[in-house]
Amino acid sequence: MIFRFVLILVFVALPDAALGQNILPILSAVEGSSGSTEYSVTLQLLGLMTVLTLLPSILLMTTSFTRIIIVLSLLRQALGTAQTPPNQVLLGIALFLTIFIMEPTFGRVYEEAFQPYSNDEIALEEAIAKAQLPIKEFMLRQTREQDLQTFVTISPEPPTINTPLDTPLTVLMPAFITSELKSAFTIGFMLYVPFIVIDMVVASVLMSMGMMMLSPMIISLPFKLLLFVMVDGWTLLMTSLTRSYI
Repeated sequence: MIFRFVLILVFVALPDAALGQNILPILSAVEGSSGSTEYSVTLQLLGLMTVLTLLPSILLMTTSFTRIIIVLSLLRQALGTAQTPPNQVLLGIALFLTIFIMEPTFGRVYEEAFQPYSNDEIALEEAIAKAQLPIKEFMLRQTREQDLQTFVTISPEPPTINTPLDTPLTVLMPAFITSELKSAFTIGFMLYVPFIVIDMVVASVLMSMGMMMLSPMIISLPFKLLLFVMVDGWTLLMTSLTRSYI
């Protein structure tokens, strides 16, 4: 599953890599027997290596990873547990939850674009166009219209958009990531509220008892952990994050 996930991310990012023949003329692209463009193995390897360096950005800009990792980080801060869970655990949770959420989308990319291309049924340009459609549909569902309109307006050359799917990725990606940041901080605010209430109650009790030198965080931390466990917080959070993309 992870290999398929990475493979599809690489394939979706091929539009930039496919332009390599314009930069390095020594690497040739020839006309195939069916009239399609065929790229040399060397050029394909160059494009693949280029795309691999962009995988982290692709992961952040086209999937649910950004929202999930920000919400998990804010939850850790709200609990006041410092580095628990550690960053590696949060990244692992965010990655596998992203794979779970994105599986239907990347499944369509794999079946509609990657498999036909690997079987030489369609050309690279057609495969890239088909691969972008499911990704665009996913991002458009999560992008606020106001954010999309903002980036269309501030574009140096505003594109002509007849349908939502006509939105170029150079405009859709920043609009999508902006909407994801807004959603993540909104969820983070809702997570903070109950824990702040516990901190305020504990601080008030300590002050009324004259124990002003004792840090309220030391006393409130066990209560916050107890509350989070009692309400089955991890399951609620994972379920809510997953359903927010349905």
